[in-house]
This record gives sequence, C-alpha cells and structure tokens, in this order.
Amino acid sequence: MAEQLQGNLLVVQSGQAAAVSNAVLAGVITQALNHECIEEIYGALGGVEGLLREDLADLAEESQQTIRALRHTPGAALGTSLYQLRQTPEYERAVKVCQAHNVRFLVVIGGAEEMAAAAAIDTQAKASGWNMRVIGMPVSAGNAIGMTDHAPGYGSAIKYIATTVREIAQDAIGEGNHDFVTVIEVMGRQNGWLTAGAALARRKDHPEDAPHLIYLPEVPFDPNRYLDDVSRVLKNNPACVVVVSQGLFDENGNYISFGSEAEIVGNSPRGGSSDYLRDLASQHIQGVRAVACRLNMAQRTATHYASATDVKESFRAGQDAVEAVAEQGVSGKMLMLVRGENDTYSCETSLCDLAEALSTPKVLPAAWINDDKTSLSFQFNKYALPLIQGENEVPTENGIPVMARLDAFRVDRILG
Repeated sequence: MAEQLQGNLLVVQSGQAAAVSNAVLAGVITQALNHECIEEIYGALGGVEGLLREDLADLAEESQQTIRALRHTPGAALGTSLYQLRQTPEYERAVKVCQAHNVRFLVVIGGAEEMAAAAAIDTQAKASGWNMRVIGMPVSAGNAIGMTDHAPGYGSAIKYIATTVREIAQDAIGEGNHDFVTVIEVMGRQNGWLTAGAALARRKDHPEDAPHLIYLPEVPFDPNRYLDDVSRVLKNNPACVVVVSQGLFDENGNYISFGSEAEIVGNSPRGGSSDYLRDLASQHIQGVRAVACRLNMAQRTATHYASATDVKESFRAGQDAVEAVAEQGVSGKMLMLVRGENDTYSCETSLCDLAEALSTPKVLPAAWINDDKTSLSFQFNKYALPLIQGENEVPTENGIPVMARLDAFRVDRILG
C-alpha cells in the first residue's frame, strides 16, 4: 500500500490546447474533490509560466456548474503557455512554489514538451528532498506523444477534419467541371496523423469520394507526380480535392515552402504547403482553377463537434491521473490510453515512465499508407474510426454554445 501523503494538489495546463483539454481538467478537479488526502485544489494560471510566477487559483471555489461546463469548453480554462522549461533554476523555482503551497500532488496537462517538464520537475523534487508526486497527463490534437495508443484530443480533431473535408468537397464538386482543384492544409509539421484523419471523409466502398489525394510529411513530395495525380483525378471527377500536411518535404528532407508564407519557426514552417500546391496546379495544368484553404486552429478547438468518445476518455483520464498520485502513490509517470484487444472498441488507462514516453516517438505506421502514397489503408480506418464516435452534448444560449469561464479566485503569493 502506498505511503499516505497529505497536502494540496496543483494542476497545470500548458502547451497547445485541444478540444478536450478542459474535459481532462474537469476530471482532475472532480476526482480531487473526493479525496480527503487532498486538502486544496490549485490551478496555475498561464501554464508553466504561471507556475513560475506563483500565480495560482483556488479551483475548489469554482461552482459545480462551471466544472461541468468545462467538458464542452475548448482551449485551456486556466490559461496556457508555449514557454518551455529548460534550465535547472526554473525547475528549482517550480519546486519551491510547490513547497511554499504544500503541493504534494502535481498534474501536468499538455504535449510532449510538458511531459518533459513534468519529468524534470519530478527529478528536481526528489533532489530537493520534497516529497511530491508528479504525473503527466498527455493531450495532443496531433497525436504526437509516444506510448499511449492515442492522445486525448486526437479523436475530436480528426472528427472535425473529416467532416470539414467532406463539406468542402461537396462545394467543390458542385462548382467544378473537371477543372477545379481545392487544396486543404491540415496541421502537422513533422507527422501526418491529423492529415491522415481526412481519409475518414470517404464513404466505405466509394473510392471516387474525396479527398482524392492526401500528401503526408512521411512521403517525399514529387511535384511532377503531384501534377500527374491531379490531372488523372480531374479526368474522372468534376473537381480534385487535395489534403496536404502543413509540413511537406522533398526527397532530400527539405521543407517545401511557399515564399514568405512559409515563415520558419524553430526550423519548421508555419504553413504555405497548400498555397504551393494550389499554384503548381493552376500554373502547370491548362484550364485549371485552383484554391487553397487552411483549417488552422479550428482543428483543435471545435468542441461543438467533439467526439463523445474523446470527451469521455479525457474526463476519465483526468480522474485516473488523480487516483494514480493520491491512491497508488506513483510519481514520474505518464497516464496513457490502452486499447482493448477485442473487435469491439474499448479503452482503459495505464501508466508508463515519463522518460519512456519521451523516448518513444509516435510514428504513423508506413504500412497504413497505400502504395499510391496518396491514400490510407483500411488499417488506419480501423484505428481511427472508433475515436470519432458520438457527439458531445453542448448546451446553447441564443443558438451559440455555452462556454465555461473560471472565476479564478487567486491564492495569496508566499514567495513573492
């Protein structure tokens, strides 16, 4: 039996939020209220930077109505930060803040960088002699975290992408006369998990359905082959609907860029692949009209059409993260989702070392990419379809979804 530890719980949301980030937060708060060993429930306002600033809110003071509303609220209700903890003094400061506020349980919600921060804070706490249990709670719309079968947020993102691609395709087909190309750009600079999700827009046994062509970072891009692909599709269809990843590489591993639109940020372009493919088609295929669009942040914030499966799993994951630190006594772990082995989809939670998760890349299996290099196999559909099932119930006011707003009652600073 784990050593009984008494003290406060602190939850940090940081990194890029997903449609279900607040559903995880709701699970954490709801479960923490059930444990006598947890005296106060705090939230860092503004991600890891809020933790360093000692900017904390008392989450136990929030109304139950607000906590429930988090399950259908996008973004990070506590506020987030893209700042990445790197230096030992920052880890030391994080632990000192936790000591000052008697934080014995720390839950870090976020992506791979936030899991790395959780691991470093756990190590620093041990070195400082502060008995605190740290757990990483992964959330990633781009499904970019190792070990877990899928990350909370991914199912909702690809549900939105597939739906939007199908809607745009209907518009394109109505407008086209074997001469119209629509290029849709999807988030994903290093991997094609999100872009692959567009394949779900196709109906079963309807190979003519859009998207007709999917271009992933995992497959080197050949402009000449692309032009041949588009020309072939247009011979048999009123329009060609193309889905492309934000990150696209040539055979030498260099980013495909489009003028100033491909602004480099940390060796990664912000975008421009859709503009590049649009211009390739319009300039090199006679008589073609081409347009480009980007789904941008809507992919990870569309809680109004979130997957009910994703929301349910995310809320439970938040609950189980609290159970792991409060009852099981674990630290330095990441909560992961584990798929059942039966034909009927099921999902449980388990734990792995944070270090193991960080050293295990989440790679889109090459076997899931068809030989044509522009479509996904049935194996991807088998993996992804269960994740997008069901619609999350979202209350509305005057026809607009209701969102939660935390009162964020500040906790007095001690360190200053």
